[in-house]
Amino acid sequence: MATKPRAGGLRQKLHFQRRAIVDDGFGNEVSGDFETVFTDVAEFIPLRGGEGVQAARLTGVQPYVIRVRSSTNTRAVTAAWQMVDARTGRVMAITAPPADPDQKNAWLDIMATDGVAS
Repeated sequence: MATKPRAGGLRQKLHFQRRAIVDDGFGNEVSGDFETVFTDVAEFIPLRGGEGVQAARLTGVQPYVIRVRSSTNTRAVTAAWQMVDARTGRVMAITAPPADPDQKNAWLDIMATDGVAS
């Protein structure tokens, strides 16, 4: 049975980043570098189980479920964004947009992977 989310589990601090839209000098808008939109606390829940997860871990990729409090900022996150650990600087690619696991709009779970290009 899954444990109930608690605020005490939010031990990591993440910068949520998206690509900036910049002008290329010829009047065209292109994607620029990632820029931080907001910073929030989160809980990292590493995925263990299935064959696909174990195969990914053998190639140096660790999938996670990132649990955050639901807010206007966190609900705006998409799979085009990335997360950067504020303490260690490791970059995590978001593989699925936020999902509301209990349908109470209190917590969001974001699928992410560590060790892949974002």
